[in-house]
Amino acid sequence: MQAYRRKRKFNPAQFLVIAYFTVIVIGTFLLMLPIATTGEGGLDFLDAFFTASSATCVTGLMVLDFTNTFSLFGQVIIMLLIQIGGIGIMTFSTIIALLLGRKIGLKGRLLLKDDLDNIQMAGLVRLVKSVLFLTLIIEGFGAIPLFISLIRDYPPGKALYWAIFHSVSAFNSAGFALFGENLAGFIINTPLVSISIMILVILGSLGFSVLVELYTKKQKKAFTLQTKIVLSFTFILIAFAFLYFFLLEYNNQATIGNLALGEKLQAAFFYAVNSRTAGFNVLAVEQVHNATLFLTIILMFIGASPGSTGGGIKTTTFGVIAITVWNVIRGKRDIEIFQRRLPERLIIKAFVITLLAIFLILFVTIVLSVTEEASFMSLLFETVAAFGTVGLSTGITASLSVIGRLLIIVTMFIGRVGPLTLVVALAEQRQKLPYRYPEEEIMVG
Repeated sequence: MQAYRRKRKFNPAQFLVIAYFTVIVIGTFLLMLPIATTGEGGLDFLDAFFTASSATCVTGLMVLDFTNTFSLFGQVIIMLLIQIGGIGIMTFSTIIALLLGRKIGLKGRLLLKDDLDNIQMAGLVRLVKSVLFLTLIIEGFGAIPLFISLIRDYPPGKALYWAIFHSVSAFNSAGFALFGENLAGFIINTPLVSISIMILVILGSLGFSVLVELYTKKQKKAFTLQTKIVLSFTFILIAFAFLYFFLLEYNNQATIGNLALGEKLQAAFFYAVNSRTAGFNVLAVEQVHNATLFLTIILMFIGASPGSTGGGIKTTTFGVIAITVWNVIRGKRDIEIFQRRLPERLIIKAFVITLLAIFLILFVTIVLSVTEEASFMSLLFETVAAFGTVGLSTGITASLSVIGRLLIIVTMFIGRVGPLTLVVALAEQRQKLPYRYPEEEIMVG
């Protein structure tokens, strides 16, 4: 009996997978209620399941007309799912426990460590309090300029609610919008909305540990290596994507070709920020050049940073691989960056995460190419968007078959919890051997 109980214990990775799935299931049944929609009757199970998964995994992909389908109740449920999925299941649970006056034990701290992608066990509860504080402050201040812009055209109550909803959606990199054409009508005509959304998306993509450092540490020298790499590669990716998109789409009349120079720069910068994590639909993605489409796939694949509200393999994973390649090319034995040496296990982990993500995306895309009637590029784009929890689409989401929708749901889920977390959750934990095998080299390259 004792052996059976030992087998039934969940490790942190398994618990997180179950927790996220439980929230999605609860959200599904709430969205199936007739009160959640504007029409008669409620949603069918698959549509509700897809929407709840997209909201909890902060993706933004939709199989329904979001604006016209959901009532105020349904929209609030989706906003809550976005908030829970964005800050993390265990973070949200810990906040509730702290409000109830309960202590957080060792098991809870282990779960928090995995959910927040934090390196150390020390200071986790303090970090959760900081996460709650920064989330409320950033979303609150982010809603102010949105409210100022929206109150010109909408009643005060509606303008306030819409401002809060879009602030939550942007900070949590969800890409959900209450406007009929998402944010397409606001990016050029209302710069204040555009700038506010971009700032919220960038802050949400940095990761809570980085945000806490930026808030508490005033000197750059005091930043940890994690913060330095996140900030460096976030800037590099945004700058590169901005220049790439601006130059490639400059004369494309279907995207930014018919805009003035200032508007082109604004649209290109918004696309560079938005396409990596959030996925607000601001341009006709299906009309961009194939080279731009492929760049967007790469950006979505990389995604946000660890402990953030976004998905993807993470900027630090990409950074570790890029740093490793650069050091190997230079003939260095140690992998160094910012006068620090990266441990070997970290490099191996980065390559494993990347390879697992590539295998997942290739598998899902190949299966979709059999079950769906769409171009391979569109299917690849949809798959990577789901994995990177980005709401961009070439317009094929609503036409996906049952198998296609289920595959995208699974991909969104893996993108939110992380491929390595899922593998650890599914794999059997074997005892480490008390010895090591002899080393032998092989030829590569």
